[in-house]
Amino acid sequence: MSHSDPPDPREAYVEAVLAVVEQVPPGRVTTYGSIADVVGSGPRRVGSVMAREADGLPWWRVVRADGSLPPSHDERAHAAYAEEGTPLTASGRVDMVAAYWQPS
Repeated sequence: MSHSDPPDPREAYVEAVLAVVEQVPPGRVTTYGSIADVVGSGPRRVGSVMAREADGLPWWRVVRADGSLPPSHDERAHAAYAEEGTPLTASGRVDMVAAYWQPS
């Protein structure tokens, strides 16, 4: 990209999503929808960015509104939750009342 090319809005969007993910404190979680509200999109689009770009970020701190993650993520996420002291319910989901963090 040369200096005269306009910024790529897709790249700016991805950077905005990832910047919010980086802000979620250890032991806390936010939702795909909460991030979507901040960056101006929908939760599925946030999920798509997370699936492609979240390596090296605390992806386990972004969950569904009910406190669950896709089953394929469960084992690795639960290890991170135990390490960070993330509150969980008896069913093993994140306790959204105790752990929710609202991005700004």
